Amino acid sequence: MRSQQAFFYPGNDFKAKVQMKLTNKSGKERIRELTMLRLNIGEQEDQKYYMYFHQPADVREMTFMVWKYTNKDDDRWLYIPAIKLVKRIAADDENSSFVGSDFSYEDVSGRNLSDDSHTLKAEETMNGRDVYVVESVPKEESSAFFSRKVSWIDKETFLPLKEEYYDKRGELYKTFTADKIEDIQNIPTIMKRTMSNTQNGHRTEVSYSEVKYNVGLKDNIFSERYLRSAPREWIK
Repeated sequence: MRSQQAFFYPGNDFKAKVQMKLTNKSGKERIRELTMLRLNIGEQEDQKYYMYFHQPADVREMTFMVWKYTNKDDDRWLYIPAIKLVKRIAADDENSSFVGSDFSYEDVSGRNLSDDSHTLKAEETMNGRDVYVVESVPKEESSAFFSRKVSWIDKETFLPLKEEYYDKRGELYKTFTADKIEDIQNIPTIMKRTMSNTQNGHRTEVSYSEVKYNVGLKDNIFSERYLRSAPREWIK
């Protein structure tokens, strides 16, 4: 629980510029640039996310929105400007690739803790940091692309320093690493993270800049109106 809070919930709200670098097995790179907004809702740990894509041209002005709930499936929408279509992302698509990256839609906003059974497997040291090693197994096999996940969680910040995802055959599938952590407004924040697909050699590096917490986001930003017409004062 504390790890989930530290990773996905710090501050009342959050704003950042994000660069995604997608690299295939042969080393060819693609860059995506976007603005990310996140708002915590009430005391039920519900959240809303909004992402606006600036670059490259094939995704420019595309928007993605999540209404995250603790007691039911999340609502997710993707606006595709080329065809002026708002696409609802079904619950069974949550494990699909997020705009061609190695992160899934679920990775972006987090997975409900209650969907998995968690076991403390060990306490170790990683890169000079004391960590908890936690194994998470989906309660329903069909609810996740992985059969189990192993997380190395920093004992001080409770941020995940590394995560390994194993497929249905029990083989390592994806590896997440927190590559750079900084204190932003006294909040430990992962400023660079990587998700690597160990089976096909593809990886996605995500770097954050202009990170700010508690900027005063309003709930009405997270609506279909702004999926189609971005709130310029927040995404510029």
